[in-house]
Amino acid sequence: MDIDSFSCDEDFFDDFTNSAHLFHDDVLKRVVSINSPKKQFNILNKYASRCRRLNGDNLNFSIYEREGQVISSPSVETLIHLGAEKFIKSSSKVSDELSVLSHPYPSSVLCQSEEDCVGVRLVQCLLSCAEKVDKKEYEEAYKLLLECDRMSSSRGSVVERLVFYFSEGLYERIDREMGRVTPKGLGKKFEDPLVAVRSSDETMIAFHNELPVSQITKFAGMQAVVDNVGEARKVHFIDFEIRNGIQCIILMQALVDRRGDPLDGLRISAVCVGGETRAGVEATGRRLASFAGSLGLSFSFEVVVVEDLLELDEKSFSRVDVDEVVVVYAEYTLSYMIGGPDQLHHVMKVARGLRFRVMVVAEVEANCNSPVFVERFVEAMLFYGAYFESMAGCVRSEEHRCIAEATCFGSSIRNVVAAEGRERKIRHVGIGVWRAFFARFGFEETELSMSSVYQANLVVKNFASGSFFTFGIDGKSLIIGWKGTPMSSISAWRFDVPSDSNAL
Repeated sequence: MDIDSFSCDEDFFDDFTNSAHLFHDDVLKRVVSINSPKKQFNILNKYASRCRRLNGDNLNFSIYEREGQVISSPSVETLIHLGAEKFIKSSSKVSDELSVLSHPYPSSVLCQSEEDCVGVRLVQCLLSCAEKVDKKEYEEAYKLLLECDRMSSSRGSVVERLVFYFSEGLYERIDREMGRVTPKGLGKKFEDPLVAVRSSDETMIAFHNELPVSQITKFAGMQAVVDNVGEARKVHFIDFEIRNGIQCIILMQALVDRRGDPLDGLRISAVCVGGETRAGVEATGRRLASFAGSLGLSFSFEVVVVEDLLELDEKSFSRVDVDEVVVVYAEYTLSYMIGGPDQLHHVMKVARGLRFRVMVVAEVEANCNSPVFVERFVEAMLFYGAYFESMAGCVRSEEHRCIAEATCFGSSIRNVVAAEGRERKIRHVGIGVWRAFFARFGFEETELSMSSVYQANLVVKNFASGSFFTFGIDGKSLIIGWKGTPMSSISAWRFDVPSDSNAL
């Protein structure tokens, strides 16, 4: 992405308190007219175009053979596009606006079952509701939501579950804007989304074992660490979201197995915000110490506890030896700091002060931070639709899947749809935005090695549904997708010491 395309290039990160209006990808930069469904939902075409540029022209329609014969059910993204097309047709008065979304096959061919047809109708109804909410026609929107309720369920098909959680967000948004409390809106209590994303250890382990994207992130990310620490004898690994520490186990094994000089010591520092999570992080440290002992690895572990990330500084870490290589690892955590912009800016300054050798970042590859409600809504629907479909295809335990959807994903969807300002805490942005941000701190993107890509490909081969996961390169970063829809990015960054050390 061309950084100059930002409408506020110089102020983009200097005034980070306005991040709700500043975090745009080029897909989201265009301001749409609320009076034209064709213009308003043309973002779907732009989204599909972005997927094709990333992964190849045929990946979004992998359900077809070359001869055009349908060999399996359509993807959720396809059903969303079909539902959007039906919505646009029903809303448009001019004949040349009747088909703004292009498909190589008619909907009668794409919809292979009654479930598919219900899914298309649900999407059409949900988008109609979103349009009514955007126009502040709340009573009409509420009637449409009742129809969505009738056809959707938290235990139904992928589209039915997706619509169920997006409907909850619309109920709450209507309540917020009308200043009322209803049982399905503000009266329905939800966990804080930043708490909910930290699912139980049991669910997280199940996801790591069964969902390829989790293992791809960790194996490719740790390979990037090993590639960049070279033959360093001492490594200091700083993790901003250690959770159960699976990535650290992968790193230990890789460092022990590397060729060349043996490792003299590995030190792991786990940043812990708020004392309530300290016990769990300490338990992770004990497990890691036991594993390190089994490898004969010299190992130390520290928990860096702060009540607020603004309290973190270089002195928070017990020591930084001059002969140790510092690695910073941030897996799905930096985007949660965007809502508290001072935190993200501060953490980057601390990381820079530590003079890290490499910073490896894994993030959601989606654009759920547009100030334009409809664009944010559609982007979120496509992203979460792909994630729900991947979970349905990979996670064997319905219990774990339902827990994740109802807590982690349900709370996030509700927050993206219903909240504004500081209350909107889920603000996923794409790699192009992160690239522009890191550049402000003198961080230089470094290319992931073929070994990292090899690790990613090796992981998917171990899963029955692995062939549905796709890979692409954006700049020097690896993009992981489901059936061509981007889901996650993995990137590595080095620090170029600026001539003015007081900059930023």
